[in-house]
Amino acid sequence: MTDAPLTGFRILEVEGIGPGPFAAMMLADLGADVIVVHRPRSGPVAGLRERPVTDRGKRSIVLDLKNEADRKDFLKLVDGADGLIEGFRPGVMERLGLGPEACHAVNPRLVYGRMTGWGQTGPMAHQAGHDLNYISLAGALWSSATGDARPTASPTLVGDIGGGALYLVAGMLSGLLAAGRTGRGTVVDAAICDGAAHMQNLLQSIDGGVDDGPSAVENPLVGAHWSRTYCCADGRYMSVQCLEPKFYAQFLEILDLAADADFAERQFDASAWPRLSARLERLFAGKDSAYWTERFEGTDACVAPVLSPREAFLHPHNAARQTWHDTADGLQAAAAPRFDGLPSRTPAEIRDRGADTETIRSALAQGSGWPDTPEA
Repeated sequence: MTDAPLTGFRILEVEGIGPGPFAAMMLADLGADVIVVHRPRSGPVAGLRERPVTDRGKRSIVLDLKNEADRKDFLKLVDGADGLIEGFRPGVMERLGLGPEACHAVNPRLVYGRMTGWGQTGPMAHQAGHDLNYISLAGALWSSATGDARPTASPTLVGDIGGGALYLVAGMLSGLLAAGRTGRGTVVDAAICDGAAHMQNLLQSIDGGVDDGPSAVENPLVGAHWSRTYCCADGRYMSVQCLEPKFYAQFLEILDLAADADFAERQFDASAWPRLSARLERLFAGKDSAYWTERFEGTDACVAPVLSPREAFLHPHNAARQTWHDTADGLQAAAAPRFDGLPSRTPAEIRDRGADTETIRSALAQGSGWPDTPEA
């Protein structure tokens, strides 16, 4: 295996923010030829990077999709594409004359990927929202609460990326496989709310993961003393999640608590979790994180230090796998997953907005349905 898995596949992306660009970046990381259609603008947009990491590995063309000539160029690209990704609210692409029906009239094999928060249908389909709102309504945020503490979640990971981008990628790949078999494209309706809800099926399979009460205090993955973070003497944190009894036993052994019946006999006794958590809080607070890291290193106690991305870049395990790369555009994580026979890929170049406009337009004017890459 010498080529990346998606080498030869062509993806057209309409500029957006969040999960759509992330999904297209992931497809580019896997070898797809991605052209992103950037909209014209006069200057930078507050809160957004001019050269976002999610544009790596993509070619860029600036098109005004409200302009008839630019729409024609867009449809020429559609004609040569295998897939399309857009992240507007329902109906926007249709009003531009570029919805699934118009695109399938040009290219029946096209896999048309739609990324939204609430989905293409339903009473909230046209409402605005963000990651926290989607996962709240999906039932995913609820499971992060601990007792009376407010529910919190890592920004974008559960909603935008987990329930959104990754489900869009799965839908696009499924559609591409089906199109190759049947010759017919499809429309992928990837809603963050749907994906976040679907991910809860794993929690629903865990004892204590289902509760109709007002909080998730009975969920062991967020309420137990063996599944949380602890602050150390230096203000840094250690993560603990020794779910299986054999790992929990090793955890207690390392902490010299194996003979303590309160710990040894009450791993799954929810009434004991607050008391045992408080005892562990005092224990971890007595030493700094370097001490605890060294003590648990190489064991199956399921304990690890909480690292920043820069610290993760320097960690021996990540360094050996080349998980992180320090690039001219800043720290970036490498493509994932990996494939046997292919090396870990250095993050691809991030092209300036519109850097390929002239070459792509020139190729389209000469009758090319999809412009070759410069290396081809």
